[in-house]
Amino acid sequence: MSEEREQKNAIFGGQTGQTSPIQVVDRVRDELGLDIAVETVPLPSLGKVYAQGSSLHGRETIDIKGMSTREEDILTSRALIKKGTVITELLKSCLIDKTIDVNDMISGDRNALMVAIRITGYGPEYKVDMQCGECEKKTQREFRLDQLAIKRLEIEPAQPGQNLFQFKMPRSKLDVLVKFLTGRDEEEILTLQERMKKVSSLADSIITTQLKYSIVSLNGKTDKSLIAQAVPKLSSQDSLALRKFIEKNQPGIDMTQETTCDACGHSEEVSIPFGTGFFWPQS
Repeated sequence: MSEEREQKNAIFGGQTGQTSPIQVVDRVRDELGLDIAVETVPLPSLGKVYAQGSSLHGRETIDIKGMSTREEDILTSRALIKKGTVITELLKSCLIDKTIDVNDMISGDRNALMVAIRITGYGPEYKVDMQCGECEKKTQREFRLDQLAIKRLEIEPAQPGQNLFQFKMPRSKLDVLVKFLTGRDEEEILTLQERMKKVSSLADSIITTQLKYSIVSLNGKTDKSLIAQAVPKLSSQDSLALRKFIEKNQPGIDMTQETTCDACGHSEEVSIPFGTGFFWPQS
């Protein structure tokens, strides 16, 4: 296992997070002694992708309050589930700095907050039923969320304070500016996919849709309709190379971990699923 993989998130491991209560007048705190813990979470993007003037510009960490029954109400809201905004509202509720627009946060930073919030609510153990890649039996696997490695941004934006990165297509030689998807992008993609399912059995593939949202400029052309028409015509070589570039450089949390099948003893590295059990642990 690599040295990087062995590194632990300080917040996820509970080693350096603050435990001071939120400073507000609160009868529950004063009379019952119930404090709301505040934790400091590292931002994988280091704040480099946010514009100057944004509450996130240049910030390497962000403070959250611990998950409580209020957040459980959010997670069970049928209205929010139907709208596809449950995670956004959960993040809003747990952020200390209310000037932050969580819709503007890139997915990797949002995932870091999600993992940290889950740990504050239910601890670092995450159990989920998974099929073994060897014997194909479905058994319960246990993951340790406090041992997930942070994948920090290692390349510089095209311009300081911009979520824009340069790439040249290997086959067409097109100069491309791409961005990492934000919470707003993910919600729009989800809405679009649901709408397409209702009107057509041939809905846009997830690859095509994500590239349409990721590509900001092609050879200096920023017209969204032009980009939308060009994406389906990209060669497979160019499309794959661009997707690999985004995957390699996108900051976030490494959601892979090695587990062992209880049925056959086979060990394998798997991607931790974000299922319903992520926020509703199995007993």
